[in-house]
Amino acid sequence: MTIHMPDQPVLTFHGAAGTVTGSCHLIQLGERRVLVDCGMFQGSKSEKELNYRPFPFDPASIDAVILTHAHIDHSGLLPKLVKAGFDGPIYATRATTDLCSVMLPDSAHIQEMEVENLNRRNARRGRDEVEPIYDAEDAFRAVTLMRPVELKTWTTATENIRFRLWNAGHLLGSTSVEMEAGPAEKPMRLVFSGDIGPHHKLLQHDPEGPRDVDYVITESTYGDTDRPEIDDAARLKALKREVEAAYRPGGALLIPSFAVERTQELVADLHQLMEKREIPTCPIIIDSPLATRASEIFLRHAREIEKGDQLARAFRARNIRFTESVEQSKAIDHIRDFHIVIAASGMCEAGRIRHRLKNWLWREEGTVLLVGYQATGTLGRILEEGAPVVRIQGEEIKVRARIRKLDVYSGHADAAELAAWVQDRAPISRNIFLVHGEEPAMAGLAARLGDFLTEGRIVMPRLDSSYRLTKDGAVSLTPAPPPRLEPMLVGSRDWHNDLQSLVLDIQDELNHAADDKARGVILRRLRRALVE
Repeated sequence: MTIHMPDQPVLTFHGAAGTVTGSCHLIQLGERRVLVDCGMFQGSKSEKELNYRPFPFDPASIDAVILTHAHIDHSGLLPKLVKAGFDGPIYATRATTDLCSVMLPDSAHIQEMEVENLNRRNARRGRDEVEPIYDAEDAFRAVTLMRPVELKTWTTATENIRFRLWNAGHLLGSTSVEMEAGPAEKPMRLVFSGDIGPHHKLLQHDPEGPRDVDYVITESTYGDTDRPEIDDAARLKALKREVEAAYRPGGALLIPSFAVERTQELVADLHQLMEKREIPTCPIIIDSPLATRASEIFLRHAREIEKGDQLARAFRARNIRFTESVEQSKAIDHIRDFHIVIAASGMCEAGRIRHRLKNWLWREEGTVLLVGYQATGTLGRILEEGAPVVRIQGEEIKVRARIRKLDVYSGHADAAELAAWVQDRAPISRNIFLVHGEEPAMAGLAARLGDFLTEGRIVMPRLDSSYRLTKDGAVSLTPAPPPRLEPMLVGSRDWHNDLQSLVLDIQDELNHAADDKARGVILRRLRRALVE
């Protein structure tokens, strides 16, 4: 969609609108176009299918990308953007550039492997082959376009659009983006929060940002959640309690975790507890090549990290092990003593954690500890909600392991912290857009912000919606092209989730039926329902 408004920026939300993933915001000023983030969708199958569709804009028309941080839901479609014709600069901090140099090729590798497995299953089912979204070469080309910039330093993205980055406290290298769009004498001032870190973040300094802006685009992931105040001692105590509860002879504690930042925090805290002899020393296995490479980058940037010396000491410990090859990963299943495995992905949607879950979910000696946000429709959310049976890679698995949640390692600010961050941007003369959150979270944050903002100034954009940013406020542009996904399917369970649940329920009913006659009755009723 081309909108000719030479003096007034147009902001379009091509991701993270009504959902927590796929961050992608397009600023258009006349013929100039800049993206803030270009992330991958996660969650339900309907949302993930958006990753395979063409972009709703011409990638070759984009002048530059400003990347807030390296997490895949913010950076994961950069190689696809390059593959589709983008060849401009990608601006980010040095640490973000370093992390993307390992994360984007890893994302390509995962896609290639999973598509290979899917095509084997499709061949047996007589279905067409599919192709990965992008490959390792596309990822490499995206990394070569990255241009490191310093914090709080103004940089020109394209004609009449300049920006500077502020520490967001979410992840190594993570930032908020302050942008001026328009002629130098009267630019529109915007702030994109990126992901805002909580005040108790182990390895990161508190988030910052500019004041006196026109528009704020803020994340709302935990906009309806108030966490109790927590310090280092309370966080360690909570982790200690979970490890002690998980300890079983011959058992395992599985921690699905994002390979970047969350893994490093967990290793630092587990090592500290073992060093103080507050929990038994046992093997801690980092079952993720990406986490291994990311940890090396963290150590290179240790001076930028709070408690970087503590992290370095933990990674030198003898009981910390890393798996690189598939053979090393498979060997974990033969460990007989109690051990801890930290593996990606954090939402259990891909990677080696799914293999560990297949081996342990059906065993009472196992414990799964969820330490991060689980998006609707992901396997992690399904486990969190107490599903008695799940399907992993086509296999039905009974859940006998303990499923636990520990919300002290979140990389996201809670509702009170988000509201405080927004208030610190005051005065905000125009509107606040709430993104990167599901409906209840956005509504919760909107209610809280309503305490100090007048009615009508808070906007909750839909996927692919556009707004002209004027000095009098945001104006919704209508009619707009239809969204790529109906609003009811964004940030919610879809029919794929419902089908999986139904299949498991049917199987459970058949398993518990008194005899074959009773099973026949169930099947006949189902057949009648299908033809009604």
